[in-house]
Amino acid sequence: MSLIAVVDYGMGNLRSVSKAIEHVAKNSDRVIVSSNPADINNADHVVFPGQGAARDCMHELQARKLDAVVLKAAAEKPFLGICMGMQILLTHSEENQGVECLDLYPGNVRRFKDNMHDSEDLKLKVPHMGWNRVRWTQEHRLLENIAQDSRFYFVHSYFAEPSDSSLIAARSDYGIDFACALAKDNVMAVQFHPEKSAADGLQLLKNFCHWNGQP
Repeated sequence: MSLIAVVDYGMGNLRSVSKAIEHVAKNSDRVIVSSNPADINNADHVVFPGQGAARDCMHELQARKLDAVVLKAAAEKPFLGICMGMQILLTHSEENQGVECLDLYPGNVRRFKDNMHDSEDLKLKVPHMGWNRVRWTQEHRLLENIAQDSRFYFVHSYFAEPSDSSLIAARSDYGIDFACALAKDNVMAVQFHPEKSAADGLQLLKNFCHWNGQP
């Protein structure tokens, strides 16, 4: 039996994430949503979701004394970041006039420009919202049974730009080519929402539940 903890710091779509994981987890697995550091420390797998502004997310993490707990989990066990849970793993975000983030990976989070156009010269709206193709740039166990160029659901105005390009596990295009997944060792983090991404999103979550943290 595995204990899968979804980190609750008041800034994520926790019900959708936890229900999706429950749907694909083994019958013997237990899924909890918790802000208790002991629960997260004792979990076998940790999911770190997030929605909202970077400043608010960092404030809530620090106020609940979960910032160090999240970094410890990312160092020790299978760890999945989702949306803002990917962005704030980097050093700094441009959002809210600049926010210092968790600095697990050196890099910055930048805003999409307002004057972007697609390949047919149609103006693109910010936030980037809806389905988009994902191009995998690494082989990874979380991608088993997920085809190249599968479509996932995005909602974001900012994108991750890690200093080390070898961290990038997938890219997508929205006026620019941007990193939409990062992976290193026992950590995978995605900009899109697997819990909202139909069969392929559920497959990624299922792969995570079965993952032992080895690349």
